[in-house]
Amino acid sequence: MADLLRSTNPVLKESAFAGAIPTGETMTIQGTVNKTGLLLLFVVATAAWTWGLSHSPTPEAVYPWMLGGAIGGFVVALVTIFKKEWSPISAPIYALLEGLLLGGISALFERSYPGIAAQAIGLTFGVLFVLLLAYKMRIVQATRGFKLGVIAATGGIAIVYLINMAMSLFFHTQMSFLNARTPLGIGISLFVVIIASLNLIIDFDMIETGARMGAPKYMEWYGAFGLMVTLIWLYMEMLRLLSKVRRR
Repeated sequence: MADLLRSTNPVLKESAFAGAIPTGETMTIQGTVNKTGLLLLFVVATAAWTWGLSHSPTPEAVYPWMLGGAIGGFVVALVTIFKKEWSPISAPIYALLEGLLLGGISALFERSYPGIAAQAIGLTFGVLFVLLLAYKMRIVQATRGFKLGVIAATGGIAIVYLINMAMSLFFHTQMSFLNARTPLGIGISLFVVIIASLNLIIDFDMIETGARMGAPKYMEWYGAFGLMVTLIWLYMEMLRLLSKVRRR
């Protein structure tokens, strides 16, 4: 059972559902889908705000909103992970804050590469639809080996990103291959996009498992929050990949 409940997404792991005690209504897949849709609307609403602000006569005014969204979203995500029962409130707040960041970042990419935001959105939801269909048809399944492989790859990516961030903060340099528009740089971004996409399969499995276990109703919000974390990561990586391709 432990293997079945394991997830590469840090917010959708064994303790999230196994430690939740039902207190009335229980979690359903449809309820989680509905709440995921609401969180997407929240993201779009605040993203539209910072997108518009970045196209105003004073585009630099968007940076404090982006910074606030990034820091606030990280803090709220941690709160949600450790206080899952707060997710009906914290998950929407997380979505609103992340929207501030995504709208600003998307506008910055759009300024350099017109049309890139629409392409990244289309590809992100295209991947979501294809993988959801593949999962429902059992073409792709979250087996033990599949999970272990994605866990290892995701952990490796996280370590590389953390090292690159530390190098940037303390030594004012970065791993050049991460942002290079060379075949190697594009290949690395493509690999990260694939791993982020595969995390969706494990998220689907975890949500299905939570519903089957009869997790409490508030876990629908938590499951939607976990899925949003993966989708936001996937969208950001799509932007990076497309920008490298466009630069070539």
